[in-house]
Amino acid sequence: MSTAAHSHDTARPSIGGSLVFLLLSFPLGIASFVVLVTMTAVGTATAIVWVGLPIIAATVLVTRAAGHLERARVHALLGTFVPSPRRPLPEGSWRNRWRTRLTDSATWREYGYLFLLLPLGIAEFVIMVATWTVSLALLALPIYYRFLPDGVWHFPSYDEHLRWVTVDSVGSALPWSALGLLFAVATALLTRGLGTAHARLARLMLGPTAARERELDELGTVPVAPVAG
Repeated sequence: MSTAAHSHDTARPSIGGSLVFLLLSFPLGIASFVVLVTMTAVGTATAIVWVGLPIIAATVLVTRAAGHLERARVHALLGTFVPSPRRPLPEGSWRNRWRTRLTDSATWREYGYLFLLLPLGIAEFVIMVATWTVSLALLALPIYYRFLPDGVWHFPSYDEHLRWVTVDSVGSALPWSALGLLFAVATALLTRGLGTAHARLARLMLGPTAARERELDELGTVPVAPVAG
């Protein structure tokens, strides 16, 4: 059995780590999508005149570097170690080394993950901002309602025809604050759940398949998870 067979099981990430990870996925998804789309388009369009070949090569290197950084981010914030699935580069000519990079399925799975990071990042960012904003706003209502216009909170609107709920005292705010506490607990569980789900996706797309893990294990190149000291 592989010495790392169980080294990259998905751990239960912390709530704080998951929240930071999920919020960061949005800007990182934008950056990776823009860079990869631009480099791929320019490299493919100019490959016929050879100018695009260095750009395509750079795209491959950027993809592999970004995949490495993403595995590190998953480990640091979600507590899940994802071993590198790449075949070791052979000794010898640069042609053989590039052939290995281009024919390695791990390179293209990293490429696909980086594209998926944008839609996933948008969804994760919106869910986190919406749920935490509502939870904290309700939880802190007894503190800040007096600083609102006329010292009153109306829900869902300040329009006189849509004032279904009115909070104008600490007593009337406390039930909504209690509801905010329940929302905050549910949001914390949701945050951890989304972090766990993303860690599993990263393990699937950025880690070795079963066949690749056996192949790397035979070569003695499967990294094991670092032991916390």
